[in-house]
Amino acid sequence: MDQKITATLLELAAKSLLSSEPAVMHALEKIPRDLFVPLFSTAFLGGHKKILKAMVRVWPFHCLHLGSLKAQESYYDILEAMIDGLPIPPAQNSSSRGHKLRILDLRHNSNCKTTCSHVRLTFPFCLQSCKYSQHAVLNLENTQHRARCLGIGNSGSEVESAQGTMELLVDISLNNTLRTQQFLTFLCNKVEQSSGFLHLCCRDLQINRMSANKRILQILDLGCIDHLKMDQAYLNEIVTLFAGMIHLHSLSLSNTPFRSYKGRNFRFFLILLGQLENLQELRLSFFYLRDQLHKLLRVLPPHLDTLCLSFCGLSIRDVTFLSQSSQATQLRVLNLNNNNFFSEAYEPFQVLLEKVSGTMQHLEINNCMMTDSTLLAIIPNLNQCVHLRVFNFAFNPITMPVLKSLLQHLTSLPRLRHVIYPVPVHCYQERNFHHSLNRQKLAEVQAQVKAMLHMLHQDHVQWATYS
Repeated sequence: MDQKITATLLELAAKSLLSSEPAVMHALEKIPRDLFVPLFSTAFLGGHKKILKAMVRVWPFHCLHLGSLKAQESYYDILEAMIDGLPIPPAQNSSSRGHKLRILDLRHNSNCKTTCSHVRLTFPFCLQSCKYSQHAVLNLENTQHRARCLGIGNSGSEVESAQGTMELLVDISLNNTLRTQQFLTFLCNKVEQSSGFLHLCCRDLQINRMSANKRILQILDLGCIDHLKMDQAYLNEIVTLFAGMIHLHSLSLSNTPFRSYKGRNFRFFLILLGQLENLQELRLSFFYLRDQLHKLLRVLPPHLDTLCLSFCGLSIRDVTFLSQSSQATQLRVLNLNNNNFFSEAYEPFQVLLEKVSGTMQHLEINNCMMTDSTLLAIIPNLNQCVHLRVFNFAFNPITMPVLKSLLQHLTSLPRLRHVIYPVPVHCYQERNFHHSLNRQKLAEVQAQVKAMLHMLHQDHVQWATYS
């Protein structure tokens, strides 16, 4: 039978079952495995919390992922119901199906299926398994397998612990909303009540003002985290948290109070930053670095491919150091928005464009006081960036003739798809006063840009502006 027809029939069967909640609860022990995935998806989208809790308890596969599913409402209620269904400690699970579920993944991931295929080498396989923690299911099973191969006997309690351990994957955001606080409290209680059988794996951690609920940080394995975003945190708080995050892949810091940079805090920050060998993305915003960027670049890994330094007070000296750094020839994404370095000189930026030309795909230089003469000077260097897909240079004082010249020259870039350009200065009744924008003149500019793109056979490139 055609796979699409089979899938449709299974979906219809799932919807039919869900019309009677008691019938579903009764049938979970007996329904075929193939019906579990469509039944879970339908129950999740419909917000059937009791059914979801019961399904987690008897889930017949090694792993369960939310994947692309998004709840319409009561999202935390649904997550809590699923977590509450975890059969831990294992002795609590009296299901005739047996204890199959080992990994519950509550993150939204559009590329992830509800359950992984059972490719077996020595034990069930899951693409999203935690790799770093010693308490992770995969590592415990690997350790147990090696012990068997070497003939090292495990005690009954050790075997039971390895077999009963479960993994809960969840992204965590520490903020001060009441519902988030309630969910985090529930999560902490569940982990603590599991007596070590539940490994909480957080890959993406967001912290806003070091929320009052710091209890969750005490039970997290910081070595699991690969994405960290912190807003309005003092540098000493960042340094304290950094110490255990040795596998960090992406770091984002914003609105770090300047008065916390003093003395050893900044030195310790640089030391810990230098230990992040896997770091590929660094995003700093409102993080004052004027004439200190060289210290940062010195400790960053050379393979860094994303560097965003918005509102960092960068000087032309900092741009010079960036152009001379080992990271310059590897960067794919560079954001220097809201730094007034073009008011000093533009030659170092020309050198920087030459260095990044072999890899650069996304460039942002919004509100950097770039004038006509500067833009005309860097056009030849821009044309060398043959991989450039996105170019954003809004909120710079540019005239219409120079904007037209840029448009004509950028037609040579084969991969360019999105350009965000500034409103030309003649569209303002008073220069630099955005509230005096003449909408009619702006509409004429947009029409001219569209006509030029059509004439140059560049309709596939989207040119837009912020107004």
